Amino acid sequence: MDVRGLMRRSAQHYAERTAVVSGDRRLTFAQAWSRGLRLANGLLALGLDPGDRVAVLEDNGIGAQDMYAGAAAAGLVRVPLYARDARRAHADNMAGTGCRALVVSQRYLPDVAGLVDELPDLEHVIVRDDGYEDWLAAQPDTDPDPRIEPDDYFIIRHTGGTTGRAKGVANTHRTWIASGRDWTYNLPPVQVGDVCLHVGPISHGSGYLYLPMWLQGAANVLLPAADPAGCLEAMERERVGYMFCVPALLGALTQHPDAQRRDFSALKVVLVAGAPISDATALAARDLFGPVLHQLYGQTEALPACAMGPQEWFSTVEGSTPLRSAGRPLPFAELEIRGPDDEALPVGQEGQIAIRCEGQMTGFWNDPEKTAARLVDGWVLTGDVGTMDANGYLYVLDRMDDMIISGGFNIWPAELENAIASHPAVREVAVFGVPHERWGETPMAVCVTDPGAAVTEQEIIDLVAGALGSYKKPGRVEFRTEELPKSPVGKLQRKALREPHWAGRERRVSGV
Repeated sequence: MDVRGLMRRSAQHYAERTAVVSGDRRLTFAQAWSRGLRLANGLLALGLDPGDRVAVLEDNGIGAQDMYAGAAAAGLVRVPLYARDARRAHADNMAGTGCRALVVSQRYLPDVAGLVDELPDLEHVIVRDDGYEDWLAAQPDTDPDPRIEPDDYFIIRHTGGTTGRAKGVANTHRTWIASGRDWTYNLPPVQVGDVCLHVGPISHGSGYLYLPMWLQGAANVLLPAADPAGCLEAMERERVGYMFCVPALLGALTQHPDAQRRDFSALKVVLVAGAPISDATALAARDLFGPVLHQLYGQTEALPACAMGPQEWFSTVEGSTPLRSAGRPLPFAELEIRGPDDEALPVGQEGQIAIRCEGQMTGFWNDPEKTAARLVDGWVLTGDVGTMDANGYLYVLDRMDDMIISGGFNIWPAELENAIASHPAVREVAVFGVPHERWGETPMAVCVTDPGAAVTEQEIIDLVAGALGSYKKPGRVEFRTEELPKSPVGKLQRKALREPHWAGRERRVSGV
């Protein structure tokens, strides 16, 4: 099986049904596939060959569907670039994957200007400007039908870069199809005519739902930006049944003044992933949307690994706390907690989470050294620290690199963040380690509040001490009204907040 063949089959079976919605434009499956074939032929006419890498810098829209289908039909390997990245990151990602062509929306052209002269492999830049539609229409919509094998590469996505330079994560047609299957395995079955809303770019987490929806005759609705008001309006207008949502957006939706008056009766699934979620956000979303919240855990390198639906997420289970967990391993995934010598640890012990699943990466593109460090005996070492209880629930404590060692105690920031986020005045929070003369390091909390919010540093310190114990309380608390720094894929960047506090030191940890 390959993605191209499966998409082509759906284009035939659901030809006259709605496949894509973007603003006031609606395309049937036949129309959307025809545009994809035209783009495929236009790219191949440049001299590109199946297997060549093509970068794309875009927002959600009809053009994004063109690229998804067109690259698949041509056997080209799509390399999504992230709009919030800097020019240097775009250059690094294209250079590292040897992209021969770049497709870019006109609004982002200044961000990549001149790179065609700087990158030796980059030969062609196709701009989605006022002439794009005429250029596309001039291409034939015949099927180029290149030979594609299941283990040929389909996409190279880059990691969020929260712990260093982004790495290219390679997926084949086989692993991408398996990943999409597992993303929807625990969800209510997708029916022909269902609607899936993509608020985040389909080059990111939401994109994992794109192919499963297409293959089952559902419509993909593409919003150009993660605007809470626009999202709520689209959910009601389009009778949305499925959507992917990172916790930050989910929180914004629950707090929006229009949320309570909207009709969400068609909603079957809000799939939450991409970052830890606080108890308060999960409960507020359940109250707003009903029993439709599902959670997934994994990472770009290996996903999904764990899942749970609303009945399980908000249930009471003896010996477990589902609300605080990331769910249990999926039937087609294996998960272990590994010790410092890469040994599997018993239930209840903390260690590195290791995953083995059919949708995992084949490796980091052109980086055998990093691949060997992260892909060990077929297992992906996630760099996440966690523990698993006797019922199989996984608790993700933090990234290994974010661990705080204070007075000899290991403290994981996410645990403090979850506690602090329960305070009604705190909209967002980040915790990280800063130097401390006595303890070596101490947790510092940066809290985002509304202007004039009534909350004090001592309140936050007492809240954590009461919830988690005195030794885990933050030594410092700072309040701000502007949002916390995020990576292009919406992950909290603690490093950007932590770095100024360690300036001038050779190491980013401090002994007692």
